[in-house]
Parts: sequence; structure tokens; C-alpha cells
Amino acid sequence: MKPTLLTIVLYLAMACSVMAEPNAGFERFDNQAERPGTTSVDSSSQATAVELDAGVQQIVVRSQERGTDLDVIVWYPASPGGEAVLLGESVFFEGTEALRNAPISTGRFPLILLSHGAGLAGRAEALSWIATALAKEGFIVAAPTHPGNTGPDRSAAETMKLWLRPPDLSETLDAIAKSEAFQPHVNADRIGALGLSMGGSTALSIAGGRLDPELLANYCDTNELNASLCDWVRLSGVDLHAMNKQVASRDNRDERIRFVMAIDPVPVDVFAVETFSGISIPVALINLGKDGEIPSTAQAADTANAIPDASYEVIEEASHFSMFAECKPGAAEIAVQEGIEEPICTDGNGSSRHTIHAQLIDMITAAFNRALKQGS
Repeated sequence: MKPTLLTIVLYLAMACSVMAEPNAGFERFDNQAERPGTTSVDSSSQATAVELDAGVQQIVVRSQERGTDLDVIVWYPASPGGEAVLLGESVFFEGTEALRNAPISTGRFPLILLSHGAGLAGRAEALSWIATALAKEGFIVAAPTHPGNTGPDRSAAETMKLWLRPPDLSETLDAIAKSEAFQPHVNADRIGALGLSMGGSTALSIAGGRLDPELLANYCDTNELNASLCDWVRLSGVDLHAMNKQVASRDNRDERIRFVMAIDPVPVDVFAVETFSGISIPVALINLGKDGEIPSTAQAADTANAIPDASYEVIEEASHFSMFAECKPGAAEIAVQEGIEEPICTDGNGSSRHTIHAQLIDMITAAFNRALKQGS
């Protein structure tokens, strides 16, 4: 079933409430005196030698590109401590627990820059289910919330400025590299990027794929590619043909990134296909759903064929909605009552989202272990 305008509007509104915690907001660590304590763990082996907890902090990163601040959440390997918080909880979805201000484990860890999608998954917290798992496996994960994608400041115009998303990741990386709290714990030679949905296209961009401004300008001329998103774009009075096409087509490659993974990248069909051949790092692409059921705007098989060092996998039991957190009891019924037509709590073939998440976590962790931990 094609998405509806009501769905996207509700998704954006619901995404405003994505964090629940028993106490006050995140502490922010801006100087050495405020750094949390550290405990020792050996991070030099390919696999994490001891079981780690997932710590979490929020930082603010100044974006020179956007002229505003980016809210960035950082998950990291931690020893016990801190205060339990739930991230990503909403009226529909369960949250994932992490430990606010927990001690950062000593040693250096690979860093993964994480890019979220738009709408219901339009905040960094929405991907807590995967970020927390990666932190427990010995990765630092830094995820900016891309401005305008959700919440009270949601903006179709900002959401469609796809070329601004990769710099959000690069400026987050710049800040982490200067952070007194995190820089000592990051292995600067082992940095990757992970993106889901619109974040998947962000990951491809930071690897060296370039947008085709004509394809992007034409994207919402009809509803064939993404009815819900494009209805919102038109209702908001956004004319994609008026974009600065030179800026839109620029190269957003970040040479510090040595591996990227993109899951159901949307809209993958607005890239200049010929630029994929210039990507020089390994790329892993995953689609969710059976062939013929994967939305054309997310279909990544041809993209994988165009990238020199790319792998491609499909989880047939999943769907695009499998990227969302696990649903709360009764969430599907609430969604219907709210007029949301899409089966946001249903995965392919009636599979369990918990099972699909476990499979995705295994695949993602294994891929980043191979790419960023081998030889360390």
C-alpha cells in the first residue's frame, strides 16, 4: 500500500516524543573536568574480549554548513555505571536502554557515524536499537539528528536538501575528533558510516556517490516514487526544480571513511549512477523484503552492481518498517485509529521484528567487524 499524506504528517509529529527517561536530560561534557570516569578493557582484538555496557551522552555540534547546531547522540562501550535511560520510545515503539554518563571504557574503538531516515524514524534516537547493540560490541556510534526531518521544526524543504546530510556526518566526525571526552577513545584510522532509509543514501553520498540534480528535481513531479513524501513536499509549497543544482550535485565524499553500509537507501534513484564507479571503499547494501515488494526508490541491487567493491544482501522476511523499533502492545491498533494505513508493526511473512532485528544486528556487527577491526 502506498504511503499517505496523513501518515507522513503523523509520523513527523509522533517522532517528537522519542526519548523517555527516569531523570533529567542528558549531561553534556564540554571539557576535561566534566569527563566521566573510565575503566579498563582491551579493545585491540578483532572481537570484544569482555562484555560491555552501552553508555550514552548527548553533545551539540556547530554546523558551519547549516549555520545552526546539530544535536548528536553518542553511544559508546562502557563499564557499569551511570543512570538508565530509554531512547527511542514513542506511543508506538519500545525504547532501548542505555546508561547515561556511564564510564567510558579505556582503549581505542572504531567509530561508526549513523544516519537516520525521515518521518517516523527522523531522529537519532529512533535507531537506538542498533546503536546500543553496536556499542556493546565495542564500537563508538555518533548520530546527528538531521535538522528539519521531524519534530516542531519539521520542514519539507530542509528534508529534501539531501546534499546537507553528509556534511552533518562529517562535522560530527570533526567534533568527535576534537572532543576531550571521546577523542582519546576513537581509533581515527577505523571509521565507518551506517545509514538506514534516507540515511542509507546519506551513507552512499559520504562514500562518493553524487546526486543527479535533474533526477532529484523531478522526483516529486508525480506520486509514483514516494507518494507520501511528495504529497508533503507539494503541500509545503516546495519546488524541487528551484534548488541550486550545482550545490546539489557536489561531491560530499569524506576520505576518512573506510567502509559504509546502507540499508534500504532512499531515494537511491536520484544518484548519478556513473559516480558509483568512483567509490573506492567497500560498501555493503541490504534490502528488506522480497523481490518485487521492495520499493523501487529503495531498490539497491543495481547500485551494488555499479560500485566496484560492493556486497548485496536481502532479508526477505523483513520490510521497510523493520527498521523501526519493536512495537508496543496495541500499537498497530492505535495506528489504525490514528488513520495510519501502513502496517508499521508488521514485518514480511508475519516474522517477528525481534528476530529480524537480531538478524540485522548480527549482519551489521559482522560487516563492521570485518571492515574496521581486522588487523587492529
